[in-house]
Amino acid sequence: MPRRIFAFDPPDRFLAGAIGQPGQRTFYLQARDGDRLVSVALEKVQVAALADRLGLLLEELRGRGIAIPTEAAGDDRDLDEPIDEAFRAGTLALAWDTRSEEVIIEARALTEGDEDVEVEIDDDDPDGPDVLRVRLTPSAVVGFIGHARDIVAAGRPPCPWCGQPLEPTGHFCPRRNGNRAN
Repeated sequence: MPRRIFAFDPPDRFLAGAIGQPGQRTFYLQARDGDRLVSVALEKVQVAALADRLGLLLEELRGRGIAIPTEAAGDDRDLDEPIDEAFRAGTLALAWDTRSEEVIIEARALTEGDEDVEVEIDDDDPDGPDVLRVRLTPSAVVGFIGHARDIVAAGRPPCPWCGQPLEPTGHFCPRRNGNRAN
């Protein structure tokens, strides 16, 4: 199957969301532009890392004198349906376009070689991994960060000793030599 590149410049809506119960949730990045809807599955830790890295990028831009809002309304609605997974994200990348003053977020499909050195693939290459590419204003990024952090925090609380998610019944904590932590 040839490579697919889903480009949103800019989307009507872009958010991170999750479906399912804490401990059993599936996380998605979702972009919508009119009737076009793309959902990309990813891990909770990837959502958290994306929000953190976007926050660091915005701080760097503020430090360079670029006007970045500190607060923006986030999209707190649920994911749009139907949620048809286009692919599972393996690699996430961020960039700042100095001409348009937009943040570019790119999610590339998980491939067998994701542990290896990342190879740059041209958009024209029909054999590369699928890609979701979204361009956002700094204000939209601020809103995305807030909502993404809320989605991550809505899960199971972390163990105060090891940081692993706590089940309602507790868990065997490696930092407590296998003793139960609640």
